Amino acid sequence: MSKSIKPPFTHETALAKVKAAENAWNTKDPEIVAQAYTPDSQWRNRTEFFKGREAIKEFLRRKWDKELDYRLMKELWCYTENRISVRFEYEWRDAESDQWMRTHGNEHWEFDDEGLMKRRDMSANDYPIQESRRRYR
Repeated sequence: MSKSIKPPFTHETALAKVKAAENAWNTKDPEIVAQAYTPDSQWRNRTEFFKGREAIKEFLRRKWDKELDYRLMKELWCYTENRISVRFEYEWRDAESDQWMRTHGNEHWEFDDEGLMKRRDMSANDYPIQESRRRYR
């Protein structure tokens, strides 16, 4: 996610921030993704709570070891001066069962003055799909 996009957000810069996040996450590279967050960024991801870039990288490595062929779409929901909320949808294939899944959810982001995310709060639900029903490739 480009840290050059800094608060206060406008509609255009909020859209650009969301697209940058989508692009970064679709690399499936924890090193790239983690650079968008402050060194002490606070995360809630479903029922997990953790803090800091190293914990973020560890989480993402675990995530993408389980969620194969991951493909994500993010959509701007709303924004304020230094906060953005998005809805997202992604698809992935479970590493253990080979079952395709779709995940729907929401994220709330808060940024520091330099455009790094200092807080990420995420809620999501997963459900199985047939490979033929995939939307994202």
